Amino acid sequence: MTKVDGRAARWAGQQERRRAEFVDAALAAIAEHGPDVSTEQIAERAGVARTRLYRHFDGAADLQRAIAERAAELVTAELAPLWHPEGSPNEMIATVISTHLRWLTEHAHLHRYLVRTLPGRPEASTDVRGAIARHLSALFTGYLTAFGLDPAPADTIAFGLVGYVESATTRWLDHPGTLSLAQLTAQLTGTIWAMLDHTLQAGGVALDPDRPLPLPDAL
Repeated sequence: MTKVDGRAARWAGQQERRRAEFVDAALAAIAEHGPDVSTEQIAERAGVARTRLYRHFDGAADLQRAIAERAAELVTAELAPLWHPEGSPNEMIATVISTHLRWLTEHAHLHRYLVRTLPGRPEASTDVRGAIARHLSALFTGYLTAFGLDPAPADTIAFGLVGYVESATTRWLDHPGTLSLAQLTAQLTGTIWAMLDHTLQAGGVALDPDRPLPLPDAL
């Protein structure tokens, strides 16, 4: 059995704690300075020199990935109650959409930062979009399977819908006043139901979007 060096283990633990502290400082700096925050501003928020900050990260890309991972953890925790939704399909969709929109609105700077620093990576395992899409994919898989349909489209549907909502929301955030939050939620809910209904109808399943729908394991 390989003997673990206690000092090495303590050093590794200290490194992880320092990385976490710097990521939290980065989130605070993004909230204060916006999506164009500089490394110097992040280091200043952390109370260290820029060179010391990079002792704990392999360059800017590693820091950006760590910020994205932390953001994904935060949004997943906040949206956790939504992964077991209740009500009709329209109510379920509206609840998920309104909660997601609220998160994006409250973290607009962080959302724009992630869009700019991690472009074109909807499949990434470390970003907010990917975290939400994977949860939705699991939910869609459950429903398609329960209805006796091929669950293969679930992943494509989930990532496509999340990308659609994110793009529409980014446009909405950049052009405030065009629609109210309630109007945007209603518009997105209707469009998303139409897309889901198309998949179900193609498999011979007809659902009333305003009637309560049990979770997949209760069907």
